[in-house]
Amino acid sequence: MSPFYGETPYVQHEIETNYRRLFYSRPEQALITDITLAAGYGILKAGTVLALNKSAAGNYNKYVPYNPTTAAYGDPNQVGRAFLIDTPSGTTVNVVLQDSYKFVVGDDLIIDDDNSAAENLGAITAIDRTTYVHIAAITVTATISGTFTLAQNGFVCVEAGDSSNIYSDAVGILGATVDTGLGEKAKGALAPMIRSNAILYDGLLTNIDAASRTDLSATLEGRYLIIK
Repeated sequence: MSPFYGETPYVQHEIETNYRRLFYSRPEQALITDITLAAGYGILKAGTVLALNKSAAGNYNKYVPYNPTTAAYGDPNQVGRAFLIDTPSGTTVNVVLQDSYKFVVGDDLIIDDDNSAAENLGAITAIDRTTYVHIAAITVTATISGTFTLAQNGFVCVEAGDSSNIYSDAVGILGATVDTGLGEKAKGALAPMIRSNAILYDGLLTNIDAASRTDLSATLEGRYLIIK
């Protein structure tokens, strides 16, 4: 008998994903390297497309989820983003407290939404996690020039590529499911990343798009993604 009384019985149906087979080709023939993932992104599934933090400081040279061009709130493709909770102005953006742990002081911050051109806001100079219990205020170097709104799914993310694709360039694919942690206790993770010489099941890649396939020099043939 449960020691917790007053619980309502229920059944929650979910699809188990950890058993899935990512490789069509032989995994031992792929070029795979060990990497360090930045903290705060929660559980990242095998098959997550990755990018490399290009900031001059902060989490420089740690890996983060790649940001596809389009990803609405709630979409698994948005894992690399921290969505805005109000319309930002000046040099401050506000995000949910838990999401703020995806960033550290020194990271270069990118802001964008579904209807604007992305802006590079420069380095984060401060993250205020104490003024409010549920909000973190992130202060950046550059002044925000555009209007980024909640209605257009405004968000911020780290600089992980050039300006042509929300400053996010794909560099590899996560080879195992790992937990990078959430909130203040997040520590990041060590993980294998697939770089080349592999044939993968494209349907098992969680945040891939045409731009990331180009970045990876990959070819889509039916249900297979061929990385040479």
